[in-house]
Amino acid sequence: MIYADTSALVPYYCPEPNSEAAEKIIMESGLPVISNLTGVEMASAVSRKIREGNLSLTDGNRIMAEFQSHVGQNLFLVIPVRPLHYQIAKDWIERFATPLRTLDALHLAVAFSNSLTVLTADKKLGDSARSLGVKVSFL
Repeated sequence: MIYADTSALVPYYCPEPNSEAAEKIIMESGLPVISNLTGVEMASAVSRKIREGNLSLTDGNRIMAEFQSHVGQNLFLVIPVRPLHYQIAKDWIERFATPLRTLDALHLAVAFSNSLTVLTADKKLGDSARSLGVKVSFL
């Protein structure tokens, strides 16, 4: 099973160069996994696209409604972030060996603790995942 990082979900919902690849992989993955952090990051990414003029407000609202609908229809398996995930993320960040940011470390911790492969378009996240022993697949 794959853990769909937000960087892989954004092109699934928003038109981007990686959109076709994201759609193919996500659709073929069966039941992609996300965490409850993903909704916040999706909202942030869509908001940024609107502020930068790359997406209309109408399209942004449609995208967020579609994402929420998919979550509500259980098209994703949503794994909650638990205390264990915070500890794993903190331990990894405290190694001072990767450019991991807080939410990326939490996403990786959720994937790692559930033996999932992270699907990402984020090279830094993917490289960090590999160095930490987390399985990764790039768009």
